[in-house]
Order: sequence, then C-alpha cells, then structure tokens
Amino acid sequence: MKNQTYYRAFFYVLGLLILAMGLTLNTRAGLGVSPIISVSFSISEIFRLSFGDTTMFLYCVFVVIELLIHGLRLRGRERRLILITDVLQIPLSLVFTRFLNVFAAFVPDFSDGGSFPLRLAVLIAAIILTGIGAAMSLSMRVVPNPGDGIVQAIADCVHKSVGLTKNCFDVLNISITISLGLLLAGKIVGVGIGTVIAVVGVGRIIALYQHLFGRKVAELSGMA
Repeated sequence: MKNQTYYRAFFYVLGLLILAMGLTLNTRAGLGVSPIISVSFSISEIFRLSFGDTTMFLYCVFVVIELLIHGLRLRGRERRLILITDVLQIPLSLVFTRFLNVFAAFVPDFSDGGSFPLRLAVLIAAIILTGIGAAMSLSMRVVPNPGDGIVQAIADCVHKSVGLTKNCFDVLNISITISLGLLLAGKIVGVGIGTVIAVVGVGRIIALYQHLFGRKVAELSGMA
C-alpha cells in the first residue's frame, strides 16, 4: 500500500513536470499555442510579462469561477470536499507556474530564426509531452490543474460531456486571445496552425497514452 502511495505521488509530480515542459515548448515553437494557455500567453507577449505569472493569474480566475459554480450547486459534505479541492488548486498553480518560468529560462525561442521543419518538430514534441503530462497527472486523481478543473465544473453545471465542454471552452479561449491581440497589439498573438493542431493532437495523445500505459500505471499507483 505504501509503495502504491509513493508511485501515485511520483506519477502525479512527474506528470506535472512533463505537462509544464510541453506547454513551454508549445510557446517556443512560434506556430500558435494551446487554447488553454493562449490568453495568458498573449497577455505576456503584449505586455512583456512573465508567462508563468500571467498563467498563475489566469489559473486563479479559473479557481474563483470553480468556487462560485460549486458553491451554488453543491450542498453538505460533498460541497466542502469539492471546495477544499478547488482551493488547493491555487498552491498547485503556484508551484506549476514556477515550473513554467524555470523551463522558459532554459528553452530557446525557436520562432526567432528557426526553420519551419524545426519549429514543427518542436510543436509535435510539445503536443506529445502535453498529452502525456495531462494524462499522467489527471489519472492520479489528486488535485486537478485549474485548466482541467474549470472544464469539469462547467460540464457538471450545464450537464454536458467533458469533451464537448472542452471544445467549447477552447473556442472561447481562442476568441478571447484573438480579440485581445487585435485590440491591444493590432495583430493576432499566440493563435496559429499550432493552436489547431493542439486542439486535435493533445486529445489523441491522451487516448494513446491511456491505451499503451494507462493500465500499468494505474496498477502501480493503486488507481486500477
């Protein structure tokens, strides 16, 4: 039992690290970032702010929305447990976004002088790492990343599937990002072919990871 707990913690932290690296590479490819981070990325680019810090702020907004949804919908013991999980997403976000800042300090910007094949390869690596990291950390069922937590909360509120809700949420984020870029910078910032590829690719990588490694990882961590 103790070994399973260790494995669970190990896979959870490793998943977050892989996810952070994937998101960082996504911003460095220069072909458009994933929808879930497009808003914070565009703001960081327009105002020359830290990507990790702007993502932290956005995640806090997500957590506040989750607290409002769960506070209005739930009652009793379930409500207390869910609200505690929501609040724990804030310290998780603080640690996670520090990972983003650390990786951003070491990963070069391939959009500056990099050839298209190289940037495409970086984008593909980013999508693979993002999918693996998201699948690994979520399957441990500890504290969700706010980007995933808000999708789940909205899906529960509107009684729609998580997949459909995720697609709609992605469209909303892309729309906000395009609007911010046009209004504040006079051009589109952070949205490109990579954004479209990420919408489709990350989900397929998650499914492939679960098919190839999901059962084994679940057995090791006691989540089977």
